[in-house]
Amino acid sequence: MKFFTSLTAAVGLLLAPCASAITVAEITGDKYLSPLSRSAFTNLTGLVTAKGPNGLWIRSTNPDDNEQTSESVYVFSRTVGANLTAGDIITLDGNVTEFRTSNDFLFLTEVTSPRNVQVVSSGNPVTPVVLGAQTSGIIGDKDVSPPTEQYSGLDNGDVFGVPNNVSRISQVNPQLDPKLYGMDFWESLSGELVTIQGVTALGRQANRFGDQWVYGNWPVTGQNSRGGLTVRDRDSNPETIIVGSPLDGTRNPNTTKLGDSLTDITGIVQYNFGFYSILPLTAPSVTSSRSTLPSPANVKSRGRCNALTFGDYNIENFTPGNSRIPLVADHIITYLGAPTVVFLQEVQDNSGGTNDGVVDANLTLSDLTKALEERTGIPYDFVDVDPVNNADGGQPGGNIRNAYLFNPREVRLLKPNPGSSTDANTVLPGPSLRFNPGRIDSPGVFTSSRKPLVAQWETLDGKGNFFTVNVHWTSKGGSSSLQGDPRPPVNGGIQNRNAQANATGSFIAEILAQDSKAAVIAAGDFNEFKTVEPLERFVEISGLQDLDTVSGLPEVERYTYTFGSSQQQLDHMFVSPQVAKFVGRKDYEHVHVNTWAAEEDVASDHDPTVASLNVCKR
Repeated sequence: MKFFTSLTAAVGLLLAPCASAITVAEITGDKYLSPLSRSAFTNLTGLVTAKGPNGLWIRSTNPDDNEQTSESVYVFSRTVGANLTAGDIITLDGNVTEFRTSNDFLFLTEVTSPRNVQVVSSGNPVTPVVLGAQTSGIIGDKDVSPPTEQYSGLDNGDVFGVPNNVSRISQVNPQLDPKLYGMDFWESLSGELVTIQGVTALGRQANRFGDQWVYGNWPVTGQNSRGGLTVRDRDSNPETIIVGSPLDGTRNPNTTKLGDSLTDITGIVQYNFGFYSILPLTAPSVTSSRSTLPSPANVKSRGRCNALTFGDYNIENFTPGNSRIPLVADHIITYLGAPTVVFLQEVQDNSGGTNDGVVDANLTLSDLTKALEERTGIPYDFVDVDPVNNADGGQPGGNIRNAYLFNPREVRLLKPNPGSSTDANTVLPGPSLRFNPGRIDSPGVFTSSRKPLVAQWETLDGKGNFFTVNVHWTSKGGSSSLQGDPRPPVNGGIQNRNAQANATGSFIAEILAQDSKAAVIAAGDFNEFKTVEPLERFVEISGLQDLDTVSGLPEVERYTYTFGSSQQQLDHMFVSPQVAKFVGRKDYEHVHVNTWAAEEDVASDHDPTVASLNVCKR
């Protein structure tokens, strides 16, 4: 709800300096903040293009050819539009106001306190601007295709650049460059009635309000085989837009999946709750649904040291007795091919999210291994180390931890010597581990975060020997919107992940310092992108190599997660140089069983990964 903080503020706006006979473009200006903010005006003429529950939108009847200025503006009033309809040309007086609901969001330039509203004519044509084309006449001569890589000129070329939050749009108020920066493009169309043709959905609904990320019939970058857009280095897809609540009260479809096609959308471009959105006049519908799931991975274990398989799967707050057990088991068996070793993250304790002091997860893991054995006959075993109660983050009481499943017919722990929740593992001469399995810890580095679980293994015939490091670093919680005020945006938890990269990477480097030919596999949910500082540090310090790069997997297919407008990769697998030597293109896959799935078929918010690796002794 909007309100003035004092009667003085309200009177101040009414008595503000007054500009007469102005245009919409003079109100919106060529920057983010209006040059007439906190000013009153008279005799603004505009065409009503749409109405909402709290106001209406008008378009200039005298557009310019300046691509930096929007020709439309929002008129906030719950009463003034009662007797107006789309197609009316009106004149009005009012005030220019900048409004936002959070200090981390952008301001919305709007007209408030409209008065002396007069209808000049009715029944005028209301023609939307078709995005992805060159428009003329409606809002002037403008190219309305969004940029595809950069968000803001204040990001210094990298929306994930470090340090974050070094400037704010609301303070700098940069001049718009809609041909180069995505946020500038959408701002230059703020309040405008547009049509998106050739609409592609970028995943399931984004939130409980039914909002939906999409792109339209315009050039895009990072397009993957499913029709989504993958985050790449210095390209986080600013050409996308979120479909908000329809203005007529209808509801957006709740069955969308990645790559689905929707009907054309006509609506208003408006900044809402941290993102540029399109508010449809009426809800779109799905015209073509991508119903197929991915094929099972072609990566198969041969049970020998030169071809063991390793899976990785964040199974999202996995609890005993939960309904997802059969689906997770099916993913591991059918889609990952029953790997030799599976790295798991987010395994909860035996009482799940009940905060009762329980930390043991033997029932949770036994439920999964039992389901796997019933399907395959393989007597999968598991290893984990219980955390200190409520010390490793995640859902309170859940005590999520990393764990391994393994096929005891192929591998076993080498000289098992499990560490406890408070034991910090170290590398001993050999190399070997002080605790096997044990957790990497360092004072202050993994506070309220999962400690990496390290183990040393051997094949049953003794020909293979390898180390595994199971990772789940600090989440991105606390991040700001990619389209928010702080620039570059706040990348929540990055300093913690930098410290964790140092600790994890240094531990691995100690192993390789003793044996440069040691087989080391580090995998898990790193909660970061490969080209962002924490993972760049990790690779440099550890000496490991990224399997995506080593295997030659196409960049646009490197994703395990959908967040907002993009497919992105938070889950990675890294291997030591000796292991990397034998990796081919067909030895590594991300299996998109969840990012492609309908809501009712989702087992986790992450996709699993599988690799075939040679861990024979050298």
